[in-house]
Amino acid sequence: MGRDIAESSKEMMSLWEKAESISKLPLRAVYWESNDTTLMSDTQYLQPALTVVNMSIWQQLSKHLVPGCVAGHSLGEFSALAAAKVLSFESVLELVCLRGELMSNLEPSEQGAMIAILRLSQTEVECIVKDVSHNIQQSITIANYNTPVQFVVSGTREAIEATISFVKEKRGRAVLLPVSGAFHSPLMEKASQKFSEKLSKMNWSTPLYPIYTNSTGTPFVDTKSIYDSILNQMISPVHWINVITNQWKDGTRQWIEVGPKGVLSRMVTPILEEHISTIDNNISVHSIDSLKTLTCFTSNNSLTLT
Repeated sequence: MGRDIAESSKEMMSLWEKAESISKLPLRAVYWESNDTTLMSDTQYLQPALTVVNMSIWQQLSKHLVPGCVAGHSLGEFSALAAAKVLSFESVLELVCLRGELMSNLEPSEQGAMIAILRLSQTEVECIVKDVSHNIQQSITIANYNTPVQFVVSGTREAIEATISFVKEKRGRAVLLPVSGAFHSPLMEKASQKFSEKLSKMNWSTPLYPIYTNSTGTPFVDTKSIYDSILNQMISPVHWINVITNQWKDGTRQWIEVGPKGVLSRMVTPILEEHISTIDNNISVHSIDSLKTLTCFTSNNSLTLT
């Protein structure tokens, strides 16, 4: 993951070196040389590694591109903060390393599960969550509003099992996610409180570009709103539908995705289905080849980070 880009220049490789120095983890050995899928999927390793991939690509793109706005999905929101110069790369790495550590070492009361729900509407998913919560009296919530027919739900394991049954009854599809906890839910409250201690020590700057926040889907208005949103990110849902919709309303017509996969750019079409004729081809930049071929940009584009 990210090896081809890192090996393209000393500048790119230095980002991995910084990440390993801050995280105290052998990230390159795990993702470039190992076949240990357990370590590779451990959020303690994955979060700093993904962030380095994002920032490696962005460091090259920023030499040619001035985005109209930026946004990041969940973990990617931290990369967006670095891209917009709200926080330094080093500060963002410190935060994502701690975030990964907290999410990887959850207390029993915080442990849970997450499922992706496909082929059901938002109203149907909200009704299922409400019914499960009422029936078993355990924590269950929508964690990600990804597209009009794709949602992620977080909760206790019992609540998730009940949700899967309801989804099948509605002829939807439920996919259990390979994660260690119920992220973006109230079950993460203790981890969020520990995270806040680190956040309060960071130096926050005004963003160079509008950043559309996960919590509301609207642009941050000042550094306090950024801090407050990031403070509550672990326990709040990702409103990605609102992010893309509001970016389109504000003039964005092309999305350039930075990260190892092209998941987010593929979400634009179902979100903006009624306006698809107004959208330029979206681009996913995930390798040195895709980075080299990206030479032409529109003036109103959005940078999205995984």
